[in-house]
Amino acid sequence: MEQTRRDLLKSIAMGGAAAVALAAGGRLLAQEPGKPSATPPKLAPPWTPGQHKNVALGFDVKKLEGRSAKLLTSHHDKNYAGAVRKLNAVELLLAADKPPSGFELGALKSKELAFTNSVIFHELYFGNLGGDGKAKAETLRAIQRDFGDMKRFELEFRNAGKSLGGGSGWTVLSLNFATNQLRVHNSAGHTQSLNFGRPLLVLDMYEHAYHMDYGPNAGGYIDAFMKNVDWGVVERRLLGAQKALAALGA
Repeated sequence: MEQTRRDLLKSIAMGGAAAVALAAGGRLLAQEPGKPSATPPKLAPPWTPGQHKNVALGFDVKKLEGRSAKLLTSHHDKNYAGAVRKLNAVELLLAADKPPSGFELGALKSKELAFTNSVIFHELYFGNLGGDGKAKAETLRAIQRDFGDMKRFELEFRNAGKSLGGGSGWTVLSLNFATNQLRVHNSAGHTQSLNFGRPLLVLDMYEHAYHMDYGPNAGGYIDAFMKNVDWGVVERRLLGAQKALAALGA
């Protein structure tokens, strides 16, 4: 059954799922690293608008220290899943036979970016949970190089997170591709992020990520977060980012 544009807009606003599937999708072009410019670009896998799927949690919600299964499940199944649904609905509107234009297009493109980043940040956030909070060798060396020591990094990361307490946003440790340095940045919303870098460690500071367990005690939530960081995941992200940076020739 087809949905009208009004139905889809209502779906976005209400957080409902868009029940429309499009058969045709676009393809992204990706130049292989190290190949001359004359080499035909390699096609990325087909992409179908409105077909993003939820990524399951990769850890047992009952085993995280200082985090309740109820909160983690609610955060994943409502807030994250809601962002996926809204992104799908926006993409379907933008891919319609008669796409929007003018102010409507501008509003939808803004929502597309916000929901895209929300999905990405949530998946990175859940992906770096479930560990023992102990940094791995390569990550530790990079942190020592750019922050002096682990203690200094943790102080900056924790304080950055606390500065968003009672509000909303993300605290992110990224590898800046422009400088090849690790940096901690705050995002006051889903559309603020480092333009040219790779998020390595992501902390959700929206109140829905902790208020059920900690109320206004953002510091207690951050303490629990740090105890459950899977630094093995962070290390894999870092090593992959370093390879990508080398391929870019930066």
